[in-house]
Amino acid sequence: MRRPVVQKALWGAAVLVLVTGCSSGGTEEQPGSAPPTSVPPSVSAPASTAPSASPSPSAAARVSVAGTLAEGLKSPWGLAELPGGDLLVSSRDERTITRVDGRTGAKTPLGEVPGVVPGGEGGLLGLAVRDGWVYAYLTAASDNRIVRMRYGGGEGDRLGPPEPVFTGIPKGFVHDGGRIAFGPDGMLYAGTGETGRTGLAQDRSSPGGKILRMTPEGRPAPGNPFPGSVVYSYGHRNVQGLAWDPEGRLWAAEFGQNTWDELNLVEPGRNYGWPVVEGKAGRAGFVDPVAQWPTSEASPSGIAYARGAIWMAGLRGERLWRIPVSGAERSREPEAFLKGGYGRLRTVLAAGGGRLWLVTSETDTRGTPGPGDDRILRLEVR
Repeated sequence: MRRPVVQKALWGAAVLVLVTGCSSGGTEEQPGSAPPTSVPPSVSAPASTAPSASPSPSAAARVSVAGTLAEGLKSPWGLAELPGGDLLVSSRDERTITRVDGRTGAKTPLGEVPGVVPGGEGGLLGLAVRDGWVYAYLTAASDNRIVRMRYGGGEGDRLGPPEPVFTGIPKGFVHDGGRIAFGPDGMLYAGTGETGRTGLAQDRSSPGGKILRMTPEGRPAPGNPFPGSVVYSYGHRNVQGLAWDPEGRLWAAEFGQNTWDELNLVEPGRNYGWPVVEGKAGRAGFVDPVAQWPTSEASPSGIAYARGAIWMAGLRGERLWRIPVSGAERSREPEAFLKGGYGRLRTVLAAGGGRLWLVTSETDTRGTPGPGDDRILRLEVR
């Protein structure tokens, strides 16, 4: 169980979280260490017992855990916001989508998505919403694919049958990618993995190990760098985070192998190096990441932009990273929050006004779930 006793007493109340240091060692997604027996360093204890904090250059950066919106979720993965503020959350292993009231946290099951074949890191993964459609990235019997389902959004509405949007993405027991999102240009983007077959990342004829850009109907988007192809960038190992800043720049997080996890600024047609290079190499023809971490400190999944920074959820790292950015550059060193306090962190979604939704991932077979896992947390950031 990941939450210490003192922290449980704070559940549902605002918890001030300060920047912490990092640990290292191990490989990309091993189960975490034994549960903490005291308040994690990143979470302040109640006022009567909290140690004094020494000033630091990053003291102004804060995250308030304002409470828990929903709990009791099983293998949650994708999260998407509906018009009006309610949320849809997917269950990777149970193949279901659930509507969560954005104010009360009340859960309404919308049903099981047909054709999903969970296994390893595959299953029902990322979600996106647009124009009355719910889009889902899922693992089927023969491939990973993107489908869409009609959904009216009312209290009694059910999901329509899935319609294929894009098929033929390689599947594997690991490195299935899975994040999808609509960009400010109205196009659908997808982060894919190379399924452990490293050569796919450099093969521009394969959608594996890529970021894809397509129309909402699944055709190659106008202006793509390779004519007639959905491939937007390549040389990726396993992309699970996609987000845009206010100027429309695309950022992506991906798993490294044994050395470096990465946050990349994504430009069309560029090669991000895998498997030739991992992390910053300074080699001609490959794009270096904007930030990198030892795999024990990150194993990144979802990302979001809020208040001048990219916020990145860490699975094995069990922390939320803040990466301040200015234009196309990192403006300060990354800062770690929530270290070890809530276990594995899967998805982070911007909610406007300096607010974030954060989804934990303790029930994905690699965590140590406690009572109430998994959760959607409300965060306030500044």
